[in-house]
Amino acid sequence: MQTLSTDFLSRRISEIRDRRRPPKAKAYQALLERVTRILRYEDTDVRPADDMGLGGGLVYLDPHRDTIIIPDLHARLDFVAALLAFRQSGGLSVLEELEGGFAQLVFVGDGMHAEGRAASRWREAQKEFLRNFRRRRHMDAEMRESLGVMEMVLELKAAFPRAVHYLKGNHDNIGIERGNGNYPFMKFAMEGPMVTGYIERFYGADFLESYARFERAMPLVAAGAHFMISHAEPARAYSRYEVLNYRRYGDVVEGLTWTADEQSQPGSVERMIREFLEPRFWNEGLYFGGHRPVRDLYNRRANGRYVQIHNPTKHIIARIRPYQQIELDQDIIEIPVTRGR
Repeated sequence: MQTLSTDFLSRRISEIRDRRRPPKAKAYQALLERVTRILRYEDTDVRPADDMGLGGGLVYLDPHRDTIIIPDLHARLDFVAALLAFRQSGGLSVLEELEGGFAQLVFVGDGMHAEGRAASRWREAQKEFLRNFRRRRHMDAEMRESLGVMEMVLELKAAFPRAVHYLKGNHDNIGIERGNGNYPFMKFAMEGPMVTGYIERFYGADFLESYARFERAMPLVAAGAHFMISHAEPARAYSRYEVLNYRRYGDVVEGLTWTADEQSQPGSVERMIREFLEPRFWNEGLYFGGHRPVRDLYNRRANGRYVQIHNPTKHIIARIRPYQQIELDQDIIEIPVTRGR
């Protein structure tokens, strides 16, 4: 039976999924500020502090819980809702597992900006943007999804601060900053400037800065005993000190969020595994990421040690059991999704 908290969260997630308009600014900004405080001052046994006393770039995962890795969201409201309701082999739902302390979630970033499924909508929304949003039906639809999916993440982090982690991706740059490891994003249209312009006009500069502070507080790497995670394949091997103090090192942020296939220095993944994982797992540990799309459920790179799990057309998760050997064909699965209205 669901507890009051899981029942409330289940209804809240459904409400966000089914909402027909973008969220209201005031309540959303309050939630942003609450979660940013959590991120900046997390328990140091979960997220060690950097040299400034703020939450560093590294999250230590609970070795006694199952870890569910969720690749790039890209405004897929139905994905998050289906994930939380998912029951593997007839057991507890993922939300119930979070409540019971049996599971933890790691999102690999890129919450905003719908991908190929919304290419035509982006093109129509760009016309609205160029006309100063005098009409904004298409952009409203995008922002309902983009802000909504991140609202779900925020609610989960607020409810389960030790068990829900969201790693920064290259799309997590609402202010279209160029610097500190960030670059403006444009693919199907002028997505980055369009989102920034929309937020400035309809939510205001204070909201934009609150969201940017939330992004700047996101960690970059999560490490379990025998696996680790970042948004992208590491461009080079980064030390624990560099990752912890990522606010000082723009190249660390860039290298863990923007690296494309074939751009990683040879041996980087293996050296990162030796830097962050327990020595007994140096020869078999795996490194998971998203960022670059794959055709099926996963793709292996870096001599098989790096596992990409982002497929924009599927709802894929990886479920890693504590200290158990990882079997990719069993542990990476596609979950069923029932579309919201």
